[in-house]
Amino acid sequence: MKRRVLFLGSRSPAFVTLGVEAFVLVLMLCAHTSRAVTLETVLQTTLEKNPAIQEAKSGLEQATGQRLVFRSVVWPGLELGVPAGVQGGHRAGESGVKGFAVGRGSLTQTLFNVGVPPSLRRGDIEVLIAQQQLNVAVVEQLHAARLAFYTALYSRSLESIREEQRRRLQENVATQKTRYEAGLADRSAFVSANVQASELDPQIESAHRAYLDAQLQLAEAMAINPAKTSLPEAEGKLQFVPLRVDLDSETAAALQRRADLKLARLFVRAADEDQRIIAADYYPAVTGRISGEYIPVTGIHREGSTSKTQDFLSSEIIERAGYTWHVIDNGKVGGAVLRARSAREINDLTRHKLEANILRDLSHIANYLKTTEVRERSLATACEAAEESAQLVQQNLANGLSSPLEYRTTQNAFLETRSGLLDAIYQHNLAVAEWDRATGRYFQFSDDNTRSR
Repeated sequence: MKRRVLFLGSRSPAFVTLGVEAFVLVLMLCAHTSRAVTLETVLQTTLEKNPAIQEAKSGLEQATGQRLVFRSVVWPGLELGVPAGVQGGHRAGESGVKGFAVGRGSLTQTLFNVGVPPSLRRGDIEVLIAQQQLNVAVVEQLHAARLAFYTALYSRSLESIREEQRRRLQENVATQKTRYEAGLADRSAFVSANVQASELDPQIESAHRAYLDAQLQLAEAMAINPAKTSLPEAEGKLQFVPLRVDLDSETAAALQRRADLKLARLFVRAADEDQRIIAADYYPAVTGRISGEYIPVTGIHREGSTSKTQDFLSSEIIERAGYTWHVIDNGKVGGAVLRARSAREINDLTRHKLEANILRDLSHIANYLKTTEVRERSLATACEAAEESAQLVQQNLANGLSSPLEYRTTQNAFLETRSGLLDAIYQHNLAVAEWDRATGRYFQFSDDNTRSR
């Protein structure tokens, strides 16, 4: 019975730090052993422990701090100081040396600056970029883990097929040896059977190495240290079920939910805000400043004062307003605005290329899915026929009715057919995984573009 479970989508609450809604599906349900891992376990562990995902989470935390830097242009600046000292000398009617302390403070507030609105938006975009970078890292790592899981299942099954084939060929070796010892066959038949069985050894070893490589990839994705614990064992077998796709609707959906597209759009927005911030330097800016001083005692003289009327008062407040205007260069001559505009155009071009490639990529994957479906059906039928033929020839060979060459030919055909069927199922699963990645079906991301600023 053929069975396949795909990544499907259903909305769930957004992660606080991820800003994403996960859609993780179980591909296979089998008996769980102590070392075996299902695809669900692999994906969950990768999401929680993968180093690349953890690094992206740290980047999101850093972006939150960077957001404060962009927004600080609108906040007032406050400075406080308490200078203290000792004053000596004499004036008529005054004592000698005495100590003093002065409390000083100033408050600066931007009253008008055209760079304030883009700075506020740019700080928000910085966080959104970090969120989408985290989303992209999550998709990439989950996809890599999924492919490694499929490769592990494929390599193990391929090794099993060739082990079984070697066992059958070794039975043929034993049969030919008995016939040779009984004088019913010449020595060449025995030697040929032995050579045929030994030819499978390097193929089995190659499949085993591929399985070990896939295990290492799984361990890397799941942040498992092979030196401290055993490598994960992929649980289950590759399954096949045809996938029906609606290219038009999936293309439209991919344009809305692909994380890399959202990231590219955010880069365009960020470059646009950067250009506005740079251009704002060449517009007038007005800043208000209030400063004051407080002296807890009187009789403290200002430097250079010649009378009491010039001494410090107990407190004083001074208000000022500063006006600046950079009129020498508007940014186009020096090139700062021009460079920012160039960066925006490059980002916009990259976004357009990504959007244009989606339909082509999905069309290619959809056609490949149809190809693997046709190939699987054809090989499934051929595999049944090849197995019946191989069993019949094996029986005839034991009775001396078939030649070793005929047996070898049918066994090789059966091996190639079974291997081809397994490869078709494996390629189909890879194509399904690529379809899920290309359509953004691993995750569905929350729309942060409407976030209040």
